[in-house]
Amino acid sequence: MRLLYSFVWGLSLPFALLRLWWRGRQEPGYRRHIAERLGFYPRYAARPTLWVHAVSAGETRAAEPLIRALLQRCPQHQLVLTHMTATGRETGALLFADLSPRITQAFLPYDINWMMRRFLRHFGPQLCALIETEVWPNLVAQCQRAQVPVALVNARLSEKSLKKAQKLASLILPAAHGISCVAAQSGPDAQRLQQLGIEQPGITGNMKFDVSPPPLMAERGAALRLRFGQRPVILCASTREGEEELILQAYAKLLALPQPAPLLVITPRHPQRFDQMAALLEARGLRYARRSALDQIGQLPESTQVLLGDSMGEMYMYYAASDVAFVGGSLAPLGGHNLIEACAMGRPVLTGPHTFNFSEITEQAIAAGAARRVAGAEALLQQALALLADTPSRRQMGESAHAFFLQHQGATARTMQMLEPWLGVPG
Repeated sequence: MRLLYSFVWGLSLPFALLRLWWRGRQEPGYRRHIAERLGFYPRYAARPTLWVHAVSAGETRAAEPLIRALLQRCPQHQLVLTHMTATGRETGALLFADLSPRITQAFLPYDINWMMRRFLRHFGPQLCALIETEVWPNLVAQCQRAQVPVALVNARLSEKSLKKAQKLASLILPAAHGISCVAAQSGPDAQRLQQLGIEQPGITGNMKFDVSPPPLMAERGAALRLRFGQRPVILCASTREGEEELILQAYAKLLALPQPAPLLVITPRHPQRFDQMAALLEARGLRYARRSALDQIGQLPESTQVLLGDSMGEMYMYYAASDVAFVGGSLAPLGGHNLIEACAMGRPVLTGPHTFNFSEITEQAIAAGAARRVAGAEALLQQALALLADTPSRRQMGESAHAFFLQHQGATARTMQMLEPWLGVPG
């Protein structure tokens, strides 16, 4: 089965490269370092090396406490941090600017045997740590061949993903058996990973709880809030295509009411959609401003109805500047996004009905009084308005959210304990 998989990958390679170039129209980062995706890298001096693969921005942020812990535990080692997306690489450059002498960033090559072999020969890692769900059959097979232990950390697996993987059991099972160590986010994740063929996964929790909000973000959020004036603020964070239209339809009904509507802040999940969102706001005739132009504008005009958050690396700031936060990807059947950053900033959280990618953590947050589930966009805004009108309940929910965040910390330390047998290398 893996031979067939490799054959299909080989046939699809030209189309994968064309897709890179196409995506590069809106995200120039996809047109850079293309040779790395084929296994060709700049010169790298031989040295003890650890390897962490974080596919995109979310996984890169989740990996931050682990990467810092690894480099502290192994002071003589370098670390190779690989990604698949341009936003992941950009996020890593921002997060680890202080560690740049010890971290080399690169794109992971496509999952083709000879490319993976080139990568492993070039960097010679002593350990491979895959973040969350990134299990590639040829990657694991080539690591086994090179005697590089593979760890799957902060691992999660939804029911939907499990069913898909089980249909490819003859391909996925050998890869699952080739993993040396698995640290699952939760008990249900561990159970599903066992059904996939992982033997004895550990349960360490979610490392995203160990990511401390940058100290300046609260201050920047407060400064941003001052620009909004006295209006209450509803944040719709990490929204996906199709959700914004539903939210704006519901928001238009609020604008038709006699009382002033709250300021709506929308931050699309993917940067290539910033301009699309601006076009949608213009088509609806809404008065909006872009975050990228706010420094020139200064104080946000009272007439502004929507602020488009078209910036990267400022999500904590947006949460800090809001009164109520909705976490996107959950109005449409996309599985949702994690609500940890909102909880870290002590904000009441609203989420839609579709949270299967983060089911356990969402249910735990709801049970802790940190989050509430809504059925759709209209219910989202009605629930937000109710919280805005009930200051004691809103404050209590925010305090519960922050307590929930603090309660679940410690996953990185538990993950490091699991990795310890593979870290006892000289150097």
